[in-house]
Amino acid sequence: MELLMANASAMSSSSTVPLIPSLTLRFQSARFSLSSSLRCFRQNGEANGMLTGHDKAELESQDNIDISKFRSHDDESGIKQNDIWQLFSEAQQNILYLNRQRLAAIEELERTKREKQHLLNRLEQLEAEKHVKAGKDNLSILWELLLRLDAMVLTGMIGNKEASDFRRMIMDSNISRADVFSQILQKRDDELLTELRSFSGKNKKISFHIAHICTEMAPVVSVGSLAPYVTGLSCALQRKGHMVEIILPKYTVLDLDEVQGLREVAGQFYSYFNGQLHENKIWTGIVCGIGVTFIQPVHYLSFFHRERIYGYSDDFERFAYFCRASLDYIVKSGKHPDVLHIHNWHTAIVGPLFWDLFVNQGLRGTRILLSCQGFETQCLEQPDKLALCGLDASSLHRPDRLQDNTGSHLVNILKGGVVYSNKVVMMSSMHSKGWIIKNLSHGLESTLATHKEKLLVAPFGFDDSIWDPSKDKFLPERYTAEDTTGKAACKVALQRRLGFVVQASTILVGCIFSENLEDYLEDLERVVWIASKKGIQFIFMETSKMPSIRRALESFQEELKDDTLRFVDKYDEALSHLIFAGSDIILCQSFHDPVLQVPLKALKYGTAPIAMRFKDYGFRQDHDLESTKFSQYIRSTFANMSLTEALDEIKNNPVQWHRKIKDAMAMDFSWDAECYDLHFSAYSAIKNLLCFVSLFNIFPLQQKSFLGVFTNSVDKFDEEDQVSTIDKATRKPLLEEEATTQHS
Repeated sequence: MELLMANASAMSSSSTVPLIPSLTLRFQSARFSLSSSLRCFRQNGEANGMLTGHDKAELESQDNIDISKFRSHDDESGIKQNDIWQLFSEAQQNILYLNRQRLAAIEELERTKREKQHLLNRLEQLEAEKHVKAGKDNLSILWELLLRLDAMVLTGMIGNKEASDFRRMIMDSNISRADVFSQILQKRDDELLTELRSFSGKNKKISFHIAHICTEMAPVVSVGSLAPYVTGLSCALQRKGHMVEIILPKYTVLDLDEVQGLREVAGQFYSYFNGQLHENKIWTGIVCGIGVTFIQPVHYLSFFHRERIYGYSDDFERFAYFCRASLDYIVKSGKHPDVLHIHNWHTAIVGPLFWDLFVNQGLRGTRILLSCQGFETQCLEQPDKLALCGLDASSLHRPDRLQDNTGSHLVNILKGGVVYSNKVVMMSSMHSKGWIIKNLSHGLESTLATHKEKLLVAPFGFDDSIWDPSKDKFLPERYTAEDTTGKAACKVALQRRLGFVVQASTILVGCIFSENLEDYLEDLERVVWIASKKGIQFIFMETSKMPSIRRALESFQEELKDDTLRFVDKYDEALSHLIFAGSDIILCQSFHDPVLQVPLKALKYGTAPIAMRFKDYGFRQDHDLESTKFSQYIRSTFANMSLTEALDEIKNNPVQWHRKIKDAMAMDFSWDAECYDLHFSAYSAIKNLLCFVSLFNIFPLQQKSFLGVFTNSVDKFDEEDQVSTIDKATRKPLLEEEATTQHS
């Protein structure tokens, strides 16, 4: 090529200098041969840019031809200048083509490397899941054994007391002994009993036995925030050594693929409803390492043989049947839970049922805790419907009991749950107890104010075994609060996947939203429009199909006419992890997000949660100490800034911003943290009350000195531990008239 350039330069500088005939011949011969090779390369894309062996031989043979034969053709031996430039042009085109092919090959190699790394990460994830599953399998073994015991009680093979002792022995034993129990699970029931009776010695006593009577549980049946709450809290409790079981209706829409070892119990089980005893089928299985009992009515099969969980005119009848059947089952199976944990209005009727009908059926050591996801739905019914499940309407349709505060001719089922529970947990990540009572009680303000001392607020949590950047298998590079360098690699990976300009310094804002985004579209368009002018990249991903939202965002994307906005209309688990890790900011519809849990996950991944609708929050003036730790933290950090303010802080004060992000990552807002602690405190308060009752029953009542000390101690405990006025002997929540009578 250098030789060609030299000759071209000579020709252009002096047209009078003749070309050497032999050189001319070599140029001419080489041009045809090289041009042929290059054209062949463009056709098949496989040539390497070099002359083939045949071409080289042809050149050599032509070099050996007697040059004198061509000297008589001097007028044909000169190479015209345009031929040489044509040769240069073709060479340049082929060099460009080679460069394009080289870049394509490099991209293909990078893609192959990424796929390889993805496969390796997937293998690691499967291995990790295998180890986690092994741990769950140990719990599953214990629960399979416990559920076998329940079936034996129902069939009459074993008495309630012996079954209760066996349950304690199994749950008090170390998980490492699960392999011992697994060896006897395949035996017949009579052989299994013999083996259990042969075991001796007990380990450390378990703290609590908690039985949830509820209508949802993730992942088998999930409608709203109740399902992840029940599963998340139950798993956290079991990790801390407590015994947790769950009772659910056997809906037709259950995802039975998520139930391990599902089996129908052979024994007959009857429960009361509408003046008669009705047969039920009992199914047992294990979900997320937790023992679950499913109750299936036989006569009232249609109660749960439906397409939806809620929203029917006979919802009260459906869930009243289930609540009564659950309590009948607990008594029949000889269980003695420390706490019956009930949820929302759907199982709130358990409170009155327990204290009026069941407390003296072997459950004097059991207490009631009600959790409310909110007070929007309360279930108002005619008083005579209470008789369906065996309750006395005349004694309950009173202002201090179940009578509705507004419609005095109706009974309020959720109000009854509040009145008849020993503790009430209001689930709210952001609001304080006082704020909920005053602004979110939906007509129950006077009831909640009366029972304020037994109310407490707890935040939602999230599953940090899945959502943790230090062990997330979906990320190209993991990172921690101590070393956040991997977060930049995640941003680059996200930009490449979305087709953005790859630049780690560009601010990237993510948004993962649910179906109720329509109320926020105007605010969203405003903040995106402002931020896009600053070169900010946006990624939106929806979790459910909503055509109206999709059309609005696509229209906005066209209107914006900017290449910095991407919209993903299908939820992708791997991409969602990458969005949390690769984004600098996550836009949140609300900081109270019990379903998607976007703010909690964002904090864990070092991504700032910023409100879409900043004007809705008045956190600067609200410093209520009755709110949760999460609420107090988020108010002091990210809740008091708009998207524009956050962008300005990233640009103008990066050191302070980075420190704020690292501090957020170090916080623990999982189910095992504040949510567990508050529930444990509630259970402990109930348990401590039982200890006082035991002392009270041991000493004679005529010992007035002790009686006075004891009464004062209980009163002091009630005040300090936020327990409402309760019967000092039975711990049953006292009603106004009864409290006055006993005081006298």
